[in-house]
Amino acid sequence: METVVVSPKFEVVIPRAVREPLSIRPGQKVQVIRYENRIELIPLKTAKKMRGFLKGIDTNPEREADRL
Repeated sequence: METVVVSPKFEVVIPRAVREPLSIRPGQKVQVIRYENRIELIPLKTAKKMRGFLKGIDTNPEREADRL
């Protein structure tokens, strides 16, 4: 678990051990979400980088009879 300090301008530095595996780069946008009593940072990716991430997903799931 990494610990960071909030600066007087409310800035934090994402530790290397966290940002490198997630490929977070300078200037990249990160979504900030308040969830219960914590803060979550979610790296945003461009549509171009997201292309193909659902490859191989089953598009024919079993459906209930009234949903056909």
